[in-house]
Amino acid sequence: MDTTGTAIRTDAALLRLVWLASPALPVGGFSYSEGLEAAVDAGLVTDERTAADWLEEQLHLALAESDLSVVGAAVAAFRAGDGERVAALDAWVRRTRETSELKLQAEQMGRSLGEWMKSVGREGAGYTWPVAFAHAAADIDCSVREVALVFAFGWAEAMAQAAIKAVPLGQGGGQRILQRLAAEIPAAVDHALALDDDARQAFTPMLAILSACHETQYSRLFRS
Repeated sequence: MDTTGTAIRTDAALLRLVWLASPALPVGGFSYSEGLEAAVDAGLVTDERTAADWLEEQLHLALAESDLSVVGAAVAAFRAGDGERVAALDAWVRRTRETSELKLQAEQMGRSLGEWMKSVGREGAGYTWPVAFAHAAADIDCSVREVALVFAFGWAEAMAQAAIKAVPLGQGGGQRILQRLAAEIPAAVDHALALDDDARQAFTPMLAILSACHETQYSRLFRS
């Protein structure tokens, strides 16, 4: 049986999906630490172990409960052509950002991804980051779970790099943090995709307080 055509399509889809998680994607993710820099400044993160602990908790308690769930729901909505559902998910993201920095990140990265889509000949729009990511991935021949896995890994890679700069850590330490996060991502994704609209939530008080403190932090490398 000739499966060459199927293999080519599968490889192309996989590469398109991986492309969305690439650090080379010009969306500015490298400029945000999502509160990690403020946690370092407050003495809550001091070394590789505490950085890994912090980011693992953030993965499960923040990302999985909100943005990862939105990504899964938004991919399904885009594929169904449900514009009203897409708009509702995007509005949810905007109103649940707990500080101006976090809202800026969601809007700026989403807008930049929309511009990137236009630059490669696709239709882009100014959605928030998780909805924009779902928009970019919706027409790729892959499962919703695969999209969410790639989204989560892109986040983990960006946060590991932020830890290297903010703590600071060596490259080996950053890779060990990424290894630990990668092992946790499948469970986080499965949890996120099981959440319905009533269960999805964005409630991370300490992270919100740190993000607010970061807005006036005297010395900083990151925009959040």
